[in-house]
Amino acid sequence: MTENIVTFSRALADPTRWRIVRLVLDDALCVCELADILEMPQSSVSSHVQVIRKAGLLESEKCEKWTYFRIEPKYRELVGILENFFESEDAVLKSDATRALTRLAIRETSCCPGPKSLKS
Repeated sequence: MTENIVTFSRALADPTRWRIVRLVLDDALCVCELADILEMPQSSVSSHVQVIRKAGLLESEKCEKWTYFRIEPKYRELVGILENFFESEDAVLKSDATRALTRLAIRETSCCPGPKSLKS
């Protein structure tokens, strides 16, 4: 049990992973979309996603060659509580949210087809 708590805590403790968790709280995103939003290399984003996934925080859907990730429903309320408690006015998270809306608006014309079952 202790290992699971440590893995779960580690997944949320890194600033980049927290940004990813916030981005996939409501919308399922693939690694290339996350990389665009976070302005980071896909390989770095993928490594962070795997830590979050191994902690059990993500549900996923494979669609063609893309895999979309979203927070597991049982953790959505917890993430919302943590967000309200710790980071209600974080400028980085607000900027991420704005870039996410812009990126999602072009999804249909981008390389990513979008998820089928994990739609918001």
